[in-house]
Amino acid sequence: MRFSRPLCYALIPLLASCQVYTGKPDSPDLNTSRMQGEISQNADELLFRPCKEQRKFLIEAPADSDLRNDIASLLGDGNQKLFADLRGQLHSASQAGTDGQLIPTEIYRLQGEGHGCNDINFSRTILRASGNEPGWAIAVSNQGLILNRPGKEAQALPYLEEQLPEGRLNLSSEANGERLDLWIAKQRCVDNMSGAISNMTAELRLDGEVLRGCAYLGGARDK
Repeated sequence: MRFSRPLCYALIPLLASCQVYTGKPDSPDLNTSRMQGEISQNADELLFRPCKEQRKFLIEAPADSDLRNDIASLLGDGNQKLFADLRGQLHSASQAGTDGQLIPTEIYRLQGEGHGCNDINFSRTILRASGNEPGWAIAVSNQGLILNRPGKEAQALPYLEEQLPEGRLNLSSEANGERLDLWIAKQRCVDNMSGAISNMTAELRLDGEVLRGCAYLGGARDK
């Protein structure tokens, strides 16, 4: 098992957190790319528009697939469009009214609210995890780990990372009189307040208290 170097760093603003969907733990296909964009629906068709682009791609997914069901559920909550962080293949084959086809192979995140394409910190983010009741959020970047809880100041903490089988992770810290363990696993997760879906679950153990939530990898780490 490999441990990352402990990091100490200055306090940085907590990044806005989102929540989780579970994709398959397979290794990324060399013929696929990770991309972010917006999903909208036109009659029975699902369309994907990459962030900062005008091109639109027809999403190819079976009618009874989990992806279509999840999209239908989030759009049914009153959202006109969704933000999607996914891996897939783009095909430029001509489709009426579109620029080609998108065949998704893994969904990292689907959400109807949040920063989405406007998240300027996404490319620098390694991991985000958060939960509700009580609320908590953790943002990890190359500058360090930030723990945020309502009513308390955000804390910058040194940490150790352990990479485990099946894509699982453990981040641990013992500083400022607190013991923190964050366990991440590849398993479908739904935020119980926003309905956002991501591909990782999170369990935060903080001074003996166990808090659960969702997580996803940011643009600074693909797997």
